Amino acid sequence: MMNKIFLILTTFLLATMSLSVLAKTENYADNEGIEIFYVDYGPKNHEPILLVQGLGGQLTFWPDELISLLQENGFRPIVYDNRDVGLSDGFEEYGRPNFIWNYIKFYTGLPLKSAYSLADMASDGIAVLDDLELKESHLLAMSMGGMITQRMVADNSDRFKSYVLIASMARTPDLQTGPKGELKKLIEDRSFREQTIEERLDRSLKMYKILGTPGTEINEEEFRKNALFNIERSSNETGFTRQLIAILADRDRYDEVRSINIPTLVIHGKLDPLIPFEEGKKTADMIPNSQFLPVDIMSHLIDKPVLEIIEEPLVQFLSENN
Repeated sequence: MMNKIFLILTTFLLATMSLSVLAKTENYADNEGIEIFYVDYGPKNHEPILLVQGLGGQLTFWPDELISLLQENGFRPIVYDNRDVGLSDGFEEYGRPNFIWNYIKFYTGLPLKSAYSLADMASDGIAVLDDLELKESHLLAMSMGGMITQRMVADNSDRFKSYVLIASMARTPDLQTGPKGELKKLIEDRSFREQTIEERLDRSLKMYKILGTPGTEINEEEFRKNALFNIERSSNETGFTRQLIAILADRDRYDEVRSINIPTLVIHGKLDPLIPFEEGKKTADMIPNSQFLPVDIMSHLIDKPVLEIIEEPLVQFLSENN
């Protein structure tokens, strides 16, 4: 009888311990009064990897397939909402930046004033690692997240084992590198024009079709459902604009990128309409001993066709630098 009770208790304790290791946890990290919401997908006994999203991207934007891929290969994905988006603290008290005035400044090369800097946003990621008491982590970032993390790595190289930089650049966007055509108009609409929920859903779908892999079939009903979930998840409608101004107000990060001394993999799509492929390649060339992975079919996003191409070299790179 005692043996049965002991066996039951042992099984229960092991199951409880397994759940505590595997369980997804959510919390807020405090960065000098700014609350940053994050999700630690676990398992806690795997190698941590911090993922940093792009312009206006909530942590829910990371593909489930990418999270699963990392977990299945011995990694512990940690994602967070950048400041001014999702469930992290917003800066609505600053209001929506004036479109006409900032438009004039951008096209005349005058300096822009932002509510916060990319360096401030970089410190948010470090705050997440500190809250989790992680001295060291791998790092994966895309688009604006790449711009943020270029500063994050340059200032905190001892905190990272490796760095994966996707669809980003060290140059501050200007007339030459900025988006063109319909994508430019959609970003301006998102930044400076009030829109109904239905208009926002339509705009999101149009942007996704431009930034996703050409020819990929999209379940529009499912897409709208997910887009509506993200709109309802956060009431902050103006954070996108302030993040955009923070990008444009930053200076070129060439010196910071040249100082990066940890193993780095740069991935960039040859069809990227938002961040020019040439700028991604130039950024990779600035990082000593970096690896560059061009993706022929890739536009800007990590969708299923792109993930199928990059998953093997991505896992190999991370595993080699564990």
